[in-house]
Amino acid sequence: MEISLDSLVFWRWGPVLLNATILYTWLVMALLTLISWLVTRKLSTGPKISRWQNLLEVLVAAMREQIRQISQEDPGPYLPFIGTLFIFISVANLLAVVPGYHPPTDSLSTTAALALCVLVAVPIYGIAQQGLGGYLSHYLKPTVLMLPFHLLSEMTRTLALAVRLFGNVMSGAMIGAILLAVAPLFFPLIMQLLELLIGQVQAFIFAVLATVYIASATQAHEERREAVLQSTGAKDRVGDQPKED
Repeated sequence: MEISLDSLVFWRWGPVLLNATILYTWLVMALLTLISWLVTRKLSTGPKISRWQNLLEVLVAAMREQIRQISQEDPGPYLPFIGTLFIFISVANLLAVVPGYHPPTDSLSTTAALALCVLVAVPIYGIAQQGLGGYLSHYLKPTVLMLPFHLLSEMTRTLALAVRLFGNVMSGAMIGAILLAVAPLFFPLIMQLLELLIGQVQAFIFAVLATVYIASATQAHEERREAVLQSTGAKDRVGDQPKED
């Protein structure tokens, strides 16, 4: 059994190659693009909507609520990125029921790329909320000696995201293959359902962790804003008190 889909090459031209990881990733993206176009081409704001639009609205509402609960902020800015991560990983794992298909999340290249997207998104959201100086200053708190540790933390949690998703998806596939070889008449359906469940759980966990990391980058800004609002409110209350004669 191959440890990674990267070694399965379909086409090569000099340094450029098309392996199974890239092919299955493109297939998932193409499928999501097609479904998105079909669902959104006839959106309606009236009381009567299609089943697909209803499903889409339920999914978006659920993701918005989950992001709001985790970040304690308006989910609007986070929804496009977090929602895309979740839907891509979820569909990529869900398609494992298709014969001949292998989830691209079985490859460490794909999971590492997704984790790098989160690594880049964290400072982008942080700088958007706090400004460049405000975001970079948290690397020096409580002292400049903490800078290496903060940078190491950023790197290790990115690695943890990639390895967690790759390890869980890959281990689920390997366990299923082993059990199918031992008892092919009893385990196929059960293991297929278990693998699908694991894939959906991993998509959810990845999206939750990405939300936590991004929200933590903006938390300091929110805390300072609340402190300013509270202090301003306190001053207003003092200023509103009637003067004694």
